[in-house]
Amino acid sequence: MRTDYCGKINASYIGQEVTLCGWVNKRRDLGGLIFIDLRDREGLVQVVFDPNLPEVQALANTLRAEFCIKLTGTVRARPEGQVNKQMTTGEVEILGTGLEIFNKSAVLPLDWNQENSEEQRLRYRYLDLRRPVMSNKLQFRAKVTAAVRRYLEGEGFLDIETPILTKATPEGARDYLVPSRTHKGEFFALPQSPQLFKQLLMMSGMDRYYQIVKCFRDEDLRADRQPEFTQIDIETTFLGADGVMAITEGLIRDLFKQMLDVDLGDFPQMTYAEAMKRYGSDKPDLRNPLELTDVADLLANVDFKVFSGPANDPKGRVAAIRVPGGASLSRKQIDEYTKFVGIYGAKGLAWVKVNEKANGLEGLQSPILKFLNAEIVSEILARTGAEDGDILLFGADNATVVTEAMGALRLKLGEDFELLEGDWRPLWVVDFPMFEEADGQLHALHHPFTAPRNLTPEQLAQAPETALSDAYDMVLNGVELGGGSVRIHDQAMQSAVFSILGIEKEEAELKFGFLLEALRYGAPPHAGLAFGLDRLVMLMTGATSIRDVMAFPKTTTAACPLTDAPSPANPQQLADLAIATVKKDAE
Repeated sequence: MRTDYCGKINASYIGQEVTLCGWVNKRRDLGGLIFIDLRDREGLVQVVFDPNLPEVQALANTLRAEFCIKLTGTVRARPEGQVNKQMTTGEVEILGTGLEIFNKSAVLPLDWNQENSEEQRLRYRYLDLRRPVMSNKLQFRAKVTAAVRRYLEGEGFLDIETPILTKATPEGARDYLVPSRTHKGEFFALPQSPQLFKQLLMMSGMDRYYQIVKCFRDEDLRADRQPEFTQIDIETTFLGADGVMAITEGLIRDLFKQMLDVDLGDFPQMTYAEAMKRYGSDKPDLRNPLELTDVADLLANVDFKVFSGPANDPKGRVAAIRVPGGASLSRKQIDEYTKFVGIYGAKGLAWVKVNEKANGLEGLQSPILKFLNAEIVSEILARTGAEDGDILLFGADNATVVTEAMGALRLKLGEDFELLEGDWRPLWVVDFPMFEEADGQLHALHHPFTAPRNLTPEQLAQAPETALSDAYDMVLNGVELGGGSVRIHDQAMQSAVFSILGIEKEEAELKFGFLLEALRYGAPPHAGLAFGLDRLVMLMTGATSIRDVMAFPKTTTAACPLTDAPSPANPQQLADLAIATVKKDAE
């Protein structure tokens, strides 16, 4: 139907006749001359209809926004002084000589030039996606996936599909269950990830596997979560952590160079313990220069229980953040930051303003100075590097509360004081704890198939609380792009991990019997990593939510306004599945 795309027309086409198809982006009537901007996936081009072609102009006069049309015309240079540098086609215009209206458009429920509610955007997603800002993001995403495939296939990886209807496994979130008609009363689960199947593929000798795959998790949503999302899933045999990290780091460097012309350079490595100590996060944003400084040893003997209590508690922590220029904060602003850390369980936020450091205590301002002597204050100032005009903010409590609250405060302060440095700061976070404790029970920090670092099953069983996992996360600008680990390939080690997690032998056989059996038949060492594709594209395009880089996302309540899903099932379908529903008012 067409010879070219609208956004591809440029000066090289001058004098040529072209046929274009698309939507009317804008129409203008300048008293005899009718102008439209015609839009398709590739961009806009200006079309002019001349009164000398009365039949064509009469039809053009009926055009309105979002009419879908076919246009034939001759490309010509725009008059001198009328070049539009805001459009890639701004040097030319098309003199319309033929026009066909495929379909008219009703009055739009979305306003192209104003902010629309997310509910409106998702309800009329097919209109929302026509907007260039959205169309460009989806095109960018398509190019990213194509580049990922080229890179991984160049490294010898095979694209292999894994099942969508599978068995529920504990991977940290609730499963979406699918009832079976042929096995009444039994259920499939939608995969939270292809974890077990990709391990089985390694045991099958596939050597290097990848898949751009849908995953499903029934969990509370936020900007970077959706009930269904897409992973770039990667698994290898006979490679350890360093080998997987080298390949996947190369992939991300290649993507950023191709797509954004950005050279990320080599990625530094940081241990989990260091990241939590300095930044209060296992995914630190290194663009932010603020750090947490531990000062508990300096405050253990002060007559101020808010400090001395946590300072003398093995599970406590006292940490300070130095904010350059923060002495300008008002008491009201400090109170707002106090409320902010309260979200994370902190009971308060002590502070010291450094007005004139050289004057000792007289040059400082704080309600807590009466509890501190000059020597302690001097050591705190030296350790934090505080200078005139700075403020020190203190967190003192259980170590977990302090770390989470001060880590979040660090991020907020970095934004509020506009402290971020540079555009892109990648790193690897390594040496994660193998387990974390909750409610008196140990849980896998990543998943129960992650191998410990340099331990035998017996050594792991003796001191699981101190064990480190052979895991690694790639972080960019405070966003976890992906994470992976060396997997357990030994049945004895896998059984030891299950035992530590409280998964008894019978339960393990019931849930993972096929994996445990496969480990008996020459399972090779293997390792892998999975990237969140939606999150990666969100970061690369500057979007604030993964919903803006997905074609048809769900709302924060896991609903689809476009299709009105989820919706009640047909009674006959439920009967076929031997399922009875409970009325909401009876719950």
